[in-house]
Amino acid sequence: MIHVVVAEDMGLLRSALCAALSNEEDIEVVADAAGIGELWGVLRREHPEVLVLELKPETPESASVVAKVVAESPGTAVLAMSHRWSPPLVEAALAAGARGLVSKDAGLSELVRAVRTTASGERVIDPAAAAAVLSPPANPLTRRELEVLRVAAEGLPLKEIARRLFLAHGTVRNHLSVILRKTGARNRMEAVRLAQRDGWL
Repeated sequence: MIHVVVAEDMGLLRSALCAALSNEEDIEVVADAAGIGELWGVLRREHPEVLVLELKPETPESASVVAKVVAESPGTAVLAMSHRWSPPLVEAALAAGARGLVSKDAGLSELVRAVRTTASGERVIDPAAAAAVLSPPANPLTRRELEVLRVAAEGLPLKEIARRLFLAHGTVRNHLSVILRKTGARNRMEAVRLAQRDGWL
């Protein structure tokens, strides 16, 4: 029997995952965690063979949780799950010690197979995660736009960005406007997050 813990923020999805996995004869979901805060107590109590752990694509640093799990619960294989894989997130998750990567939109049979594969000690990377690394999204930003966005990431006002890059105030404003249009972001900090997520910054 493979003992599994599911860590997922969304209650409805977490319940669905637990129910679906529990229907398998060789899998038992021994606990679930709504957030990272309660995860550590669950792991210490249950010692599962597999942890299905949600990672957020907009924050590759969330993969640091994987490293902590590997350090504190070495007998537990981490099957990281995300609704969108980006090169930085894939690299961070694997570097932190995740044994498997699976997409949230994968079919149930794929998830079950991934749980069994990671429990057996093998590594599994689903096609969407592999494609994120092998065929990353093309960077639509010019070198100058990336410079502007890199300085904007520090949260500086327009005048300071212009001074730092030796550009006119209006030129910086125009660059930021183009950046928002190209990335589809609502504001510059969202543009920064999107660019970091896709490995452009």
